Amino acid sequence: MSSPIHSPSMRIAIVLPGLHRVVRGAEVAFESIAQELAQIEGVRVTLFGSGEVRDSEPYNFVSIKNSPRERFEGWISLPVFRNEYVYEEFTFLPGLIRQYQPRDFDLTVTCSYPFINWFLRTRGGKQRPAHVFVTQNSDYPAYANQREYRFFGCDGLVCTNPEYFERNKDRWFCTLIPNGVNPERFSPGQVEREALGLPRDVPIVLMVSALIGSKRVVEGIEAVSKIEDLHLVVCGDGPEREKVNRVGQERMAGRFHWQKLPRDRMPDMYRAADVFLHMSLDEPSANAYIEALATGLPIVTHDRNVTRWTLEDTAVLVDATDQAQVIAGIREAFQRGSPEDIAARQELVERRFAWSKIGRMYYEFFQQVLKQGGRNQLG
Repeated sequence: MSSPIHSPSMRIAIVLPGLHRVVRGAEVAFESIAQELAQIEGVRVTLFGSGEVRDSEPYNFVSIKNSPRERFEGWISLPVFRNEYVYEEFTFLPGLIRQYQPRDFDLTVTCSYPFINWFLRTRGGKQRPAHVFVTQNSDYPAYANQREYRFFGCDGLVCTNPEYFERNKDRWFCTLIPNGVNPERFSPGQVEREALGLPRDVPIVLMVSALIGSKRVVEGIEAVSKIEDLHLVVCGDGPEREKVNRVGQERMAGRFHWQKLPRDRMPDMYRAADVFLHMSLDEPSANAYIEALATGLPIVTHDRNVTRWTLEDTAVLVDATDQAQVIAGIREAFQRGSPEDIAARQELVERRFAWSKIGRMYYEFFQQVLKQGGRNQLG
C-alpha cells in the first residue's frame, strides 16, 4: 500500500503582473521572497505573473499574458483607471480569473491595487485564502478612505518602513519588514568598466531608478552636471525616459550614460561605480539602497526618518531639494570609500537585510495571519 500524501502546511500565491518579465523593485522583492519561502519545509509557493517560466526556480510559476504598462503611457486618467499601472493590472485580470483557484492556496500576497486586491479578497467567498498586502509601492491604499481606496482590505499588512507601520498598525494586523538583498550576489569587487560600455579612468556616480517624476532623476542629473569631470550612469526605464536622456545629453554631453541592464548584470554595474545617488523624497523601501550597501558603495540620498532607519550611519544624508547640499554630499561621499566604510555597510546588510532573514520574517508573519484566521473586510 502506498504512503498517504500529505498536503503542504502552507500554500502561498504571490500575484503581480510584472513577475518574471521586468526588473523593478516590487518584482525583484517578490521573486526573492518566493525563493526563500520555497526552501522552507512544508511551504509551497506559486507566482502568477506575465513573464516566462524559469526551470531553475524553487517555486511554481504561472504565466499570464497581459498588456504592459508602457502601452498605456499617456492614456487618459479616469476614476479607478488613474494611471498606466492600473490599466496594466486590469489587462492581467482575465487571465488570472482563468488560472487562479482559491482552493489551491492558504494565503495570497500582492502589492497591486485595486483589481488584484479586490479579486483575491472576493474569489472563493467565505472559504477564500487569507490575504496579505505588501506596501512595496505605497501604503496609500491602506490608509486612504476616499474614492476606490474605501474598498481596500487585507488580513495582514506588511509595512516596508516604520512610517508605514506607525500609520497603519492601529487599523490593520501589521508587521514591519524591509526589502533585502542577496549578499552573495551583491558584494564588493573589481569589474572591467569597458564590458559595461563605460570609460575606465573617470569618477562615476550611479542612479538606479524607475524613470518617473517622483524619483527626481532629472534633478539628480542637474546636480551631478555641476561637478566637473564627473560621469553619471542612470539605470532604469519609465515614462520620463526621453526627458531624462535629453536632459542628460544636454547637461552632461559625453559624461552621461543611460542603460537598461538585465538583472544578472546589475551587481557589476554597482561595482563599476564610485558613489550611489538616489533623489526620491518618499521611498517605501528601495532595493537599490540595499544593493548599493551590499556592494560597499557610498550612498547619497534624502534625509528622512526612513533613510536614517534603513542606512543608519553608513550614508551621506542631505536635503535632496537643495542642489547645493546634494553637490556637497556627492563630494563627501567620494571620501567615504575606505575599507572600514565598506565593511560597515556589509555588516549592516548581513545584520538586517539578507533575503534569507527577510524570507523567514515573511514566513513567521504568514503563520500569524493564518493562526488568527480572520477575514478582515475593513474598508
